[in-house]
Amino acid sequence: MEHVPPPAEELARLDRELAELDARRAQLLTRRAWLLAALRPTAPTAAPGWNPSAWGAPPPGRPGAPAQPWGYVPKQPSAPRSAQNVLLTLGGLLLTVAAVAFTLVSWGSMGIGGRSAVLAAVTLGALIAPAVLLRRGLAATAEALTALALVLTLLDVYAVHAVAAPDTDGLGFTAVASAVLAVLWAAYGLALGKLRLPLPAAVVLAQWPLLFWAWAAGAPALVVGWALLATAVLDGVIALWGKGSGVRVTACVGGSAMGFSALMVGLALSTTASGPLGAAAPGALLLAAAAAALAGAWRAPKGFARTGGVVAGLAAVAAVGGVPAAALSDGWRVLAYLLCGLAVAGAVRAGLPRDAARGVLAASGAVVAGALVWALPSLAAVLLGPVTLLSDVWAGSPGGFRSALGSTLPWSELAAAPVVLALVAGLLGSAYRWWPSVVRIAAPLAAPRTADTGTPGAGVPGAAGAAAPWPGWSGWSGAGVGAGARRRPSGAALRGAAGAGALALGWGALLLAGVVLDVPYAVAVAGETALVGGLLALAVRGAGSGRGASAVPVTALVGAVSGAVSVGLLSLASEGAAYAVFGALTVLFAGAAFRVGAEVPRAVFAVASVVWGTVLTGFAGRSLDLDPHEAAPLVLLVPALTVLLGARLRRNPVALPVELTGALGALVAVGLAVTDAPFLALVLALCGVLAAGAAVRPERRPVAGYLAAALFVLATWVRLAASEVSFPEAYTLPVTVPALVVGVLRRRGDPEASSWTAYGPGLAATLLPSLAVAWTDTDWLRPLLLGVAALVITLLGARYRLQALLVLGGVVLALDGLHELAPYVAQVAGALPRWLPPALAGLLLLVVGATYEQRLRDARRLKDALGRMR
Repeated sequence: MEHVPPPAEELARLDRELAELDARRAQLLTRRAWLLAALRPTAPTAAPGWNPSAWGAPPPGRPGAPAQPWGYVPKQPSAPRSAQNVLLTLGGLLLTVAAVAFTLVSWGSMGIGGRSAVLAAVTLGALIAPAVLLRRGLAATAEALTALALVLTLLDVYAVHAVAAPDTDGLGFTAVASAVLAVLWAAYGLALGKLRLPLPAAVVLAQWPLLFWAWAAGAPALVVGWALLATAVLDGVIALWGKGSGVRVTACVGGSAMGFSALMVGLALSTTASGPLGAAAPGALLLAAAAAALAGAWRAPKGFARTGGVVAGLAAVAAVGGVPAAALSDGWRVLAYLLCGLAVAGAVRAGLPRDAARGVLAASGAVVAGALVWALPSLAAVLLGPVTLLSDVWAGSPGGFRSALGSTLPWSELAAAPVVLALVAGLLGSAYRWWPSVVRIAAPLAAPRTADTGTPGAGVPGAAGAAAPWPGWSGWSGAGVGAGARRRPSGAALRGAAGAGALALGWGALLLAGVVLDVPYAVAVAGETALVGGLLALAVRGAGSGRGASAVPVTALVGAVSGAVSVGLLSLASEGAAYAVFGALTVLFAGAAFRVGAEVPRAVFAVASVVWGTVLTGFAGRSLDLDPHEAAPLVLLVPALTVLLGARLRRNPVALPVELTGALGALVAVGLAVTDAPFLALVLALCGVLAAGAAVRPERRPVAGYLAAALFVLATWVRLAASEVSFPEAYTLPVTVPALVVGVLRRRGDPEASSWTAYGPGLAATLLPSLAVAWTDTDWLRPLLLGVAALVITLLGARYRLQALLVLGGVVLALDGLHELAPYVAQVAGALPRWLPPALAGLLLLVVGATYEQRLRDARRLKDALGRMR
């Protein structure tokens, strides 16, 4: 049989082998570096004519280059092309500046014949020279002169307009001139195919004829939009069939700018139309833009095809939706665009290319997302609006739902918001319900193409015959596609997202419907509470079915908590509504915690139930007309119940969150009692009792025990301070002595018991209050006696290696000594020069920094020594 070592042994063996491989690799790299250094030529030190390459050494170049044959002398490299380009660019710029200066400054000093002769000669020479230079192989120089020729032709146009046709309309002349120049430069670029500048320049010049023509003719905005669209179509044709990447990129940029401008013109005219007939003309422009984008997407590469599909989908929605939207009020127009956006999704089955169909589908999703973005702020106002009731609790029941929110939103203009949310929620819910049909429809878009045939899903397991759009639709995809296949979200995750979206949007639609209809306040409160109950039922059902981490139960859980907070705030307007709502929430969440099986939802439900119960006890104090500090003991009822519940649950995972929430409730009670010292002492003592009750359990004892001791001591101090006791030792020493006796007995029975447990509470009960009084005592007797007692305790702690005695005694002794020395230190500091304290501090920092390692070792030794004490 083959021996299989344990995992730990196998892991250690693998680590050793990897370390050996790393060491061997380091050796080989070192040897390789030495060999490269040995082969690298050194500076010549022999007689003239020394040539290292003649002896077989490799010429200068990249490391590790193969050696050249003996006697080979490498050719000296020519000047870098970057320097050549810089020189040519500077030369072209200088010539251009000279031409501009000549045209603008010296033009008027010459006659018409001289002007024509100079411009004609210079321009003709600049156009002929690149052809000659290309035949001689000087392509870079030819490009520089081509740029100069381009500028000269522009100057020629300017000169012709200024001299030959000064009265001609500038916009019309510019339109004609740009068209003529575009044709000439296109012909020039095609004639001299090796030049890269003329054809892109012709594309740039072709952007302006139609636009300037419409502008010069004073055409309306719609005609300007058609001119922009025609230019964009021309750019698209050039981008698809143009010669060279520079031409295609320039055409893409120009077409994008012109097409976007045309779409903006059409959209602006459509949204501001006075009626459906007025929106029809810009709608035709938008539909033409959609058709052009879709035609381009049919032949464009993958990324451009998707972009074309998105543009086509959005333009079609704006064109078709703008006609009915013009007949609707402002609050309902978004619904028209949403319906058109959903209808556009039908392009999935229209036989479009896959990438174009994906783009159209993305456009449909963008329209739906835009409609949701329009509606969601009103939902946020419904959920967060009741926060304003915190400033005036129980002021009286408002008349309707809107008045309880205190929002200034124009609700009449948001009447379509619940319809939008309900429509999208219905579609997502239908997709969740009939998911196999959605998978079958989306299969042509989601199936990957093979590299050989381009057939969707060809050779992919599960693509043929099954409805799965990609392998592993019910889980992570990628099996059978290849090692480098990209992971896609699983079908279960997508279906869960659809269900979660349907649930959240449906809940929001119901809330918004109540606000839009302005239902009575009591109906709104009851309806929101019922919605919380329904969400809790869904969360419990989903978690109980074993899908506790899926999207729908998690969404129901989050919605239930959010809705509970919202309806709780909404109920603060009325005393009866507040008791009814928070009582119902407490019962609902407690019942959900009892019914659910998953740990995380159960903890959330239990914590929420504790919070709502704590709020109820606060309401009880307000109903009894108690001051906040008088209501503080009432608030401790729920923390007491959490302690009892924790004792019942024991090590159940829900016990800790419940007890921590109860502790936060106790902290709230302490905060309420801060304004009255006697009540604060009482609340602290009660909290100490609760902590002591929790400390009975072994798993809570390490934390709750110390907390109980600290709370009892703090309650004692507060009580003494509230009673204005000037001699606290009369009250603390009777507690300290028996506590120390109990500690001694505890240590005798259990020598391993900590000194903090045995002696800490007793010593702290006297030392700390005495220290607080000593800092305000002007007499010398108390600080002296306290210092002596602290010194004795410190020495006993050092002698018997008791950490609590050493730390408590040392701290009290140091603080007591600092109090006594403080006046003298202040006098000395006042007598010293101002510069001396900073200088001493700097010197101390230098000394500490210089001996940092030693100080660090000393600190570690001190920490180890304290850690070894009991």
